[in-house]
Amino acid sequence: MTAQPLHLSLAGQTVDLVRELVLTGEIPPGERVNEVELASRLGISRGPLREAIRHLASEGLLVLVPNRGAHVPKADADEVRALFELRIALECAAASLAAQRRTGAELARLREVSAESRANYQAGRRFPHRLDLAFHQALLDAARSPRIAEQVRLVQQRVILLRSRLNTDSAHQFASMDDHDELIAAVAAADAALAGAVMRRHLDRVRDQLLGEIAPS
Repeated sequence: MTAQPLHLSLAGQTVDLVRELVLTGEIPPGERVNEVELASRLGISRGPLREAIRHLASEGLLVLVPNRGAHVPKADADEVRALFELRIALECAAASLAAQRRTGAELARLREVSAESRANYQAGRRFPHRLDLAFHQALLDAARSPRIAEQVRLVQQRVILLRSRLNTDSAHQFASMDDHDELIAAVAAADAALAGAVMRRHLDRVRDQLLGEIAPS
């Protein structure tokens, strides 16, 4: 019998559910995952849950400690710097590739997600991680580099996790949305160098804001 792909299996569905709880901060950084309580909450047995926990640990969203179970990692300045070194290398390259390779449909998708993000925020709704991921995913789709996209997704998740319980002021949110619009303009103009530079500036600012929240001076 052929094994089901992870995304079609019960464990795969459980991965998605637990990932959402972690990324939204419902399971806070530093908190241990209570398997009994979580299995009851999700209406599943502990087998698929444990498989999902192992999978999320492999993505860096959970930390497994022998005989102590799993917990959500806390934000750490050194980890933030390391993650952004990798993210800058990957996403600046992706932005440049998107400017060279994008189609009209991919450009339209970038504009659609950016407009949705701004409309949600101006309506008083928080700028959710799903919209931020959607924008960066649209950019990665335009870059058409699956290997870069695969690695970026893992790094982005870990950054979102570290930000889940930190304050994010409106000035920072609007700056991020403005950065996205500048990226769209560079991609639309097929200016690879500018797209990479705008992405670098965007990620530098996000990193510095996050570091300021973790260890205020």
